[in-house]
Amino acid sequence: MDARICEASDFGSVRHVLEQAFHRPSEADLVDALRQNGHLTLALSAEVGGRVVGFVGFSPVEVRSEGRRIPAQGLAPLAVHPDFQRTGIGSALVRAGLEATFKHGNDIVVVLGSPEFYGRFGFENAARRGILWEHGGSEAFQVIGRAADAFDGVTGFVSYGPEFAGV
Repeated sequence: MDARICEASDFGSVRHVLEQAFHRPSEADLVDALRQNGHLTLALSAEVGGRVVGFVGFSPVEVRSEGRRIPAQGLAPLAVHPDFQRTGIGSALVRAGLEATFKHGNDIVVVLGSPEFYGRFGFENAARRGILWEHGGSEAFQVIGRAADAFDGVTGFVSYGPEFAGV
């Protein structure tokens, strides 16, 4: 399995993977909207035998806190074609994505997903850090920091870009 930066020619295959993994077009439409609006800050695909079988995207989010807006990244969506799920591809994409995101100077990443899955990479319940999702509390809303001090003075509500309104 090779994880790499998505090229423009990959996004037809990425769309297929997203539609197959989620059984609906919403996440594929989200990725299209993020791309069109220049808000897909990182897009990685996974290939097996020259075929795109996985995808992970990152986009900007904000932690709004007492008049401040703290930049962060949101991991979404993550998808693996059903024929290749439970083979480690999703985990490899998350690891590669976090490494690249932190390497580019981002300190905080949020995700809405399975605590069991994302906890393996160091994500923790965001509310324990004083960071809440703007749409309410959930154990599934999690956060990870690049370093131990990433959360110093950071509390507040996370807002995603307008592209996420329909998902």
